[in-house]
Amino acid sequence: MIRFYNRTTKQYEIENVAGLNCLKWIYYSNIGKRMLHFFIKRKIASQIYGLYCNLSISRKMICDFVEKFNIDMSRFEKEEYRNFNDFFSRRLNKEKINIEKDDNILISPCDSKVLAYQNIDKDMLIQIKGMMYSLSDLIKNKEIAKQYHGGTCLVFRLSPTDYHRFHFIDEGFCEKTNFIKGLYYSVNPIALKNIESVFCENKRQWSIFHSKNFSNVLYVEIGATFVGSIIQTYTPNLKVSRGDEKGYFKFGGSTVILFIKKEIVEIDEDIIEHTQKGIETSVFMGERIGIKKNNRG
Repeated sequence: MIRFYNRTTKQYEIENVAGLNCLKWIYYSNIGKRMLHFFIKRKIASQIYGLYCNLSISRKMICDFVEKFNIDMSRFEKEEYRNFNDFFSRRLNKEKINIEKDDNILISPCDSKVLAYQNIDKDMLIQIKGMMYSLSDLIKNKEIAKQYHGGTCLVFRLSPTDYHRFHFIDEGFCEKTNFIKGLYYSVNPIALKNIESVFCENKRQWSIFHSKNFSNVLYVEIGATFVGSIIQTYTPNLKVSRGDEKGYFKFGGSTVILFIKKEIVEIDEDIIEHTQKGIETSVFMGERIGIKKNNRG
């Protein structure tokens, strides 16, 4: 059971987890753990499922998926999809996108459930209570990791039922993407409680975004079980605007992590309060999640 805080209703809700029984079997049973070690965590498993999701026959899963997880399809551009991956990487209807316009407001880069940590120790980042990882292990670059010591870490978990494109939080330009090979563990809290340093084990990509208002922001995108690909759609070193698309994930739950330097932002109190309780907060792309420190209030 995964409880999260809904900012819209100001109520706690229970997440309807896609494949919950399967996740429990994989991460808690002896046979499941062996399957995880020998097959599921490996690239080939995600490739096979990704190939299926690219076939037209996979369209038959869409209607049941939308109904079971109560997905509001009016938010998205089109109604017909070629296959499940086409549906999974669906685009938002521009008329339905609400992006905070104030440059001093920090927005969410995606639809997700977020945890926020301020004044971070770059060598002791929190994966989940009792489990830590280091930023230098995450991006394989000690010099860049040092720049974010004492700063802010925002972990956005995208479940399979979420909109799976991610966006830029501000005007600016982004350097080229760095690729790190890895495994394909789930990023669901069920997996995070059972596998140490999942974020440092999984396939991931990272880049530096030179933000006009929030200094140099480190973007990290992390793949997971059955994520066939992380697709970057931006052009490196070309100016982008607030809310422009950066990329998207193919099928599977995934994670975007942002690192912001010290004394740049103050995260909204409700998100910090719930993070301290170990509870994620649901957010939408473009929604306010914090404010530039010299403009608080």
